[in-house]
Amino acid sequence: MRIGELARRTSVSERSLRYYEAQGLLRAERTPGGHRDYPEAAVDRVVRIQELFAAGLHSSRIAQLLPCMRDADGGPSAVATPRLVEDLTAERARIDRMIADLVRSRDTLDEVIEAAREG
Repeated sequence: MRIGELARRTSVSERSLRYYEAQGLLRAERTPGGHRDYPEAAVDRVVRIQELFAAGLHSSRIAQLLPCMRDADGGPSAVATPRLVEDLTAERARIDRMIADLVRSRDTLDEVIEAAREG
């Protein structure tokens, strides 16, 4: 599929798709006319990339991680290394800390809202 269709199907801009390709996160074949031609699996790949960016991972970390994931289900791969497991465990702990911070912020806001309603 062409870049425009991939952008439409994933709700990701063409600019972002070109960035993913430049970072080695996404690959496309080239048509004889020089247009990018993405396989059907690129849809799942782009969704996975977006999920990892949303989790706060940087493109270099995502580039290390993607070969260890299956695009369709995101499950572990036989090429996952102990170092990658360590790194991902650290990323998960970072996300857990962020979630805890957000919960505390939400709880504080709830207290302020409740006090404002009562006052």
